Amino acid sequence: MAFAKTFVRGGKIAVAGIWLSLASASFAQVANLPSGSPVSPDQSTSSNSGTSSQSNSANANTNNNSNPYVNNQTISSLDVSEKGQGDLLTLDQILSAKNAGGEKTDNIIKKPPQPGEFEQYIEALLGRKVPLFGTKLVLPALRDFAAPATATVPPDYIVQPGDKIDIALSGSLEGSVEREVDTNGKVFLTGVGAVRVAGVRNSDLHDVVARAIGTKFRGFTASVTITKLRGIRVYVTGLANNPGAFTVSSLSTLANAVFQAGGPSEGGSWRTVKLYRNGHQVADFDLYQLMRGGSRVNDVQLQNEDVLFIPPAGPQIAVIGSVHEEAIYEAKPGESVADMLAAAGGANTVGDPAHFVLYQTGDPDRAGPQWLATSLASATPIGAGDIVQVLSTGTLAMPIAQQKVLVRIEGEVQKPGVYYVPPGTTFADIVSQAGGLTSKAYSFGTKFTRQSVKIQQQESFKEALDQLEISLAAAPLSQDPTLAAGDRDSQLAAARAVLMRLREAKPDGRVVLGIAPDATTLPRNVVLENNDAIYVPPLASTVGVFGAVYRPASFLVDADHKGKRVRDYIDQAGGSLRSADKGGIFVVRASGEVISKKRGSLNTTVLPGDVIFVPVRTQPNLFWAHLRDITSTLFSFGLSAATLVAVTK
Repeated sequence: MAFAKTFVRGGKIAVAGIWLSLASASFAQVANLPSGSPVSPDQSTSSNSGTSSQSNSANANTNNNSNPYVNNQTISSLDVSEKGQGDLLTLDQILSAKNAGGEKTDNIIKKPPQPGEFEQYIEALLGRKVPLFGTKLVLPALRDFAAPATATVPPDYIVQPGDKIDIALSGSLEGSVEREVDTNGKVFLTGVGAVRVAGVRNSDLHDVVARAIGTKFRGFTASVTITKLRGIRVYVTGLANNPGAFTVSSLSTLANAVFQAGGPSEGGSWRTVKLYRNGHQVADFDLYQLMRGGSRVNDVQLQNEDVLFIPPAGPQIAVIGSVHEEAIYEAKPGESVADMLAAAGGANTVGDPAHFVLYQTGDPDRAGPQWLATSLASATPIGAGDIVQVLSTGTLAMPIAQQKVLVRIEGEVQKPGVYYVPPGTTFADIVSQAGGLTSKAYSFGTKFTRQSVKIQQQESFKEALDQLEISLAAAPLSQDPTLAAGDRDSQLAAARAVLMRLREAKPDGRVVLGIAPDATTLPRNVVLENNDAIYVPPLASTVGVFGAVYRPASFLVDADHKGKRVRDYIDQAGGSLRSADKGGIFVVRASGEVISKKRGSLNTTVLPGDVIFVPVRTQPNLFWAHLRDITSTLFSFGLSAATLVAVTK
């Protein structure tokens, strides 16, 4: 009887074995792969034996009570009826909801830290913000320091559980398959069995897999590639701007994780970030080494469950003045002023490379400025709260006697050009080098501009316009009560438009040389400065009349122009309008000189190149009255006649 029972069981096992063999052979024919190939697509990803895997596969296809965790089936007991199963959550839905929740709370970068107390002290001291070095690097949405999962896997990468590996075979075995490294660090290959790959370097992975397949098969060529990396969990602790647990790519390094956490907080250190693994410190990284030196030595690649700790910051020092990056820096024990200057990039182009100023604010007895030679910087220790200042030398105004001079001379000279001349060069010298004036030169109209004068004129011009703006703001308080509201509004609007256009105008730095109208030479003893410019025009052929006249225009100078006065040219322009302010008429000479009514402008003999301006009569105490009063003064600020005519049209 026992034999009969055994025979029956054996018969069942034999039948089942025959059925599985037929099914496997049939699948192999469909897939065009040899039965039992390690790249068979029907293989299990578990580390069990091949027979068990095939049996489980057969059972999964034939058993009505299928595994509820396969093919997105509902999670339920095996004896649950079909009714109501469509309303149950699937495993994929639960996992998706869990992942979605994690995405809302994980790896969220907060705003950069608020300025610390030392930053606020420096801002109050200097009147401007001096940022903590490194904070600009971790602004949200400006930088992405996460290592992408699609990045090229380096040769020294260590395979970890969760990574996916693509195995492609050619030769006696054809096909490819993707396998995920299970929690035991293995991948299962049909006909080969479980192959341990966790802990293997990417550069050695091909040999490990090919060697395992080679124990069962011959005559094949293998290609092994890591196609997807598993994320790892790390912890950023201490004084981080956004401490917590982060899911990062398994290619991420210590610096990647710190920057993803928003960098150190206002009290955290940038000079030492410690990495702990299995309770032991394995790295101590200086972020300045990466940000300033470009070196990633000690920027260790992270592993799952690593812990990064950011300790409190060391002494903070402000480096200000003419350096490449003005900021607040953190010093490590034993560092000197030279180290801080190096962190700031050293003196810039205009900075004094030979000296620096040290303020030891942390020492009440030595808080004042100390002017030290740069050669002593390496031997000068740094202390908390110190301020290192590099002064500017490139912007210092040098004495005239020491200035090398570049002069531009053009127009009616024999050899126009830019000349490089020694200090103390005069007009006579530069005209001589330029070959002298031509026969058509109009010396009286020579335009001489100087850079230093232009700067002074711009400052004075701005002050004058500021006064005009105040007058404009006060105009409604001093309006004529008999003036209609619409007229007042239109006048104010026009005044604002003129003011805006005047703000766009720029003084040209012209210097009036005081040359006689009939002069044939330039002043001889004027000493030139760097960036001076001389333009000698040809004899002018027009006289301009603009403003409140019937026909503003430029008139050709005829043969009998020598006897004409200002009033003659105004009559030639059709005469003054009823709205003209005849008492405010002025003349701008070709030499740049301004002649007002007080100097007898109406009776002045007109010279070629002169511009006559007739202003508009305005109500007293209005913006226009102020503009009329200072209009002639504006020309002393280097404003050209053409500019004033343009802005007052």
